[in-house]
Amino acid sequence: MRFLPEHDALTVAVVGFGYVGSCVAATLAERGFDVVGVDTDARLVEELGRRECRFSEHGLAEKLFSGLDSGRLRVTTETAGAGDADVVLITVGTPVRDDGSLDDGQLRGAVKELSGHLRPGQLVVLKSTVPPGTTRGLLVPLLEASGLVAGKDFGLAFTPERLAEGTALRELRTFPIVVGGLTPDCAAAAAGLWRRALGVETLPMDTLEAAEIVKLADNWWIDLNIAMANELAKLCALYGADVLDVIAAANTIPKGSGNVNILLPSAGVGGSCLTKDPWMVWRAAGDHDVRIQTAAAGRRVNAGMPEYTAQLITDELALLGKAPAASTVAVLGLAFKNDTGDLRATPARGVVEALAARGVTVRLHDPLVDREAAARLFGAEPKESLREAVRGADCVAVLALHRGFGDIDFAALPVARPCLLLDGRAYYPKEKIAELRAAGYVYRGIGRGQSPAAGPPGHRPAVAGSHSPRHAVVS
Repeated sequence: MRFLPEHDALTVAVVGFGYVGSCVAATLAERGFDVVGVDTDARLVEELGRRECRFSEHGLAEKLFSGLDSGRLRVTTETAGAGDADVVLITVGTPVRDDGSLDDGQLRGAVKELSGHLRPGQLVVLKSTVPPGTTRGLLVPLLEASGLVAGKDFGLAFTPERLAEGTALRELRTFPIVVGGLTPDCAAAAAGLWRRALGVETLPMDTLEAAEIVKLADNWWIDLNIAMANELAKLCALYGADVLDVIAAANTIPKGSGNVNILLPSAGVGGSCLTKDPWMVWRAAGDHDVRIQTAAAGRRVNAGMPEYTAQLITDELALLGKAPAASTVAVLGLAFKNDTGDLRATPARGVVEALAARGVTVRLHDPLVDREAAARLFGAEPKESLREAVRGADCVAVLALHRGFGDIDFAALPVARPCLLLDGRAYYPKEKIAELRAAGYVYRGIGRGQSPAAGPPGHRPAVAGSHSPRHAVVS
């Protein structure tokens, strides 16, 4: 197959050794491929040399260290290492600017470096999420500066990553991989690579642009679906209904090739993909004078959930006779989702900032996050122990339910009484809620009905001064 050697000792370079690149590299090394990881972050390379892994993904550290120990995997800051590889995978970060346009600095820099080491016969595959037209419009001219012709001298394809943190290693081995190529030969080589490397189904697209749009469509749908769930939660709260019951019932209706599938509400959406990819959609269409409204609408709804959550907390505290400026909230879980230490675009930051602006004293605790990174992001170092974080707290806000939080004995915690339990992403079942109430907590979730202090369904009393900014305190 052109651009994909048939020999067994296939070598792969992974340019960009962040979360996605490390998962892909570790999996390929485990599958018997010789892999070189390339990253400009010298500290990351040094950490891996000391057998330290900064990524909180179950099983990833063990796979990386096994690959390094066996010699199947090596990591370097030198792009020249990619020159000897049969296949080059590009997995660098692709953030967006405030106007929704692609900040292509990392991508442009990596491709320029690669062009200096490109050789005939190599297959280059972009996996970073990009606006449609980027592979053709940006990578082709930069790579052809090498003097080689894309699609003739070397292969070029786009195969998006579509992995979720926490389950990425399993999904790599099971999810179908979308493939688009500059030419049919390029597409065939990329499809052959993934079938050979991972044994997964491939989904061929007619063009590079179609493959680029698939990833954007996935995250556009997810973000918009969560936005609907969040607004549904707000509606349910007005009438004392439990949004989880409503969603479970609504999802029983067959529609299309499956059922209605409303996702779950929460204190907000974070991470490196859902918070930026819809803006890529919005900007890409806008550049062609087409106005996409749903992508922006979903983003605005979800970006507003941290403020909504903070207001929910202070309103409930006021109903318990606790003024925000005299209250302490212990935030459990700072990462953007359950069972990860990833702080990128975490909605917990917005909740903490909104609480602090109301004068609330906030304490932080998350055993999975990097403590130094959390201190920089939140302006305060997380407490090492759970008991230290919750001591005397008027509210315990669970914003990420890590596995370690599942066994918390809330009845034994040294909190103030009564204490508000704010469920921002735990989705506690009704049996657990009953246990919490029996232990002296007032439970409040995102769209999970009303607390006993809130009055009759449909009535939410105004809390005087609850919107007034006060001195911010984060301890």
